[in-house]
Amino acid sequence: MALGKRTPLFDVYKDQSKTIDFGGWDLPVQFSGIKDEHEAVRTKAGLFDVSHMGEVEVKGSGAIPFLQYVLTNDVEKLKVNGAQYTAMCYHEGGTVDDLVYYKREENDFLLVVNASNVDKDFDWLSSQAENFDNVEVVNVSDQFAQVAIQGPLAEEVLQKSTDTDLSEITFFKFRDQVDIGGMKALVSRTGYTGEDGFEIYCKPEDAAGLWNLLLETGEADGLKPCGLGARDTLRFEARLALYGQELTKDISPIEAGIGFAVKTDKEADFIGKSVLKDQKENGAPRKLVGLEMIDKGIPRTDYAVFVNDEEIGFVTTGTQSPTLKKNVGLALVDKAHTAIGTEVEVQVRKRRLKAEVVATPFYKRSN
Repeated sequence: MALGKRTPLFDVYKDQSKTIDFGGWDLPVQFSGIKDEHEAVRTKAGLFDVSHMGEVEVKGSGAIPFLQYVLTNDVEKLKVNGAQYTAMCYHEGGTVDDLVYYKREENDFLLVVNASNVDKDFDWLSSQAENFDNVEVVNVSDQFAQVAIQGPLAEEVLQKSTDTDLSEITFFKFRDQVDIGGMKALVSRTGYTGEDGFEIYCKPEDAAGLWNLLLETGEADGLKPCGLGARDTLRFEARLALYGQELTKDISPIEAGIGFAVKTDKEADFIGKSVLKDQKENGAPRKLVGLEMIDKGIPRTDYAVFVNDEEIGFVTTGTQSPTLKKNVGLALVDKAHTAIGTEVEVQVRKRRLKAEVVATPFYKRSN
């Protein structure tokens, strides 16, 4: 069987973790165990290899008009050293991808896209750029490795290895060329866990040194290496969308509940604007809701959801929440059945089990 692509950190942790194929990458699903790693991030800190994510540079005097056209958020409001979460849509309103982008200089942006979408996103961006002057779009994914340190002690742990005052890097801001143990990196206060933390972009050849340095300096604080399993349960509890589940070419950002990243009031036209504006103003036909099981069972991805024998939607993600110790899920359902307290049924194998629509996120940090 052909091996998947490997990050620069694979050889560092291959003997300490269980790896799986994820979007064509050979990545760790767990180290000490999903629940153990999940708890470490919620209470102390965890370290993730996210080098499989893709990076695309967009540069030139036409970069801002171009990005205003292909992204749903308002690029003109972003200042240098700021980051922004956004979606990229098709003309029909479905989602090409969701991503974070960084403004490094006035006409210099770094887009960080989902690993499974790198080629598709790059092709999409390149094709749209043909209609704009003075825009350069370059896939620079092989120039970066990325690790994420997440959890309430993340700043404390990372601060031991840098003279840069990390408290000055506030939420969705970043600093480039930060010295971490002699290695230069872009450090942003972002993450995908619902906790405080940082995502660190470094040269591939520095990744192993950075990984080992952080684990060594963070050991006394309870920092643990974490895999994809905990990353998924953490982001799910915080109701952070996963492309391919909560977002697809057939699911709009409005339906998925990330309308805050869709600025239909910005002056610039953007791809999908008319559809998304209508959904924002008049309501989307479907809506992502939280489900909590009443009967015993776990709502898994793609399980059908019913009301009175009528199929009203499907589960996008579901599991037993490690924090809540409850069987919960996210489901995309017809808007008529989205009120909190609505009782529905989830098709779990051959049985329909009762569940209730509940508020989300399932978890929100207190500070």
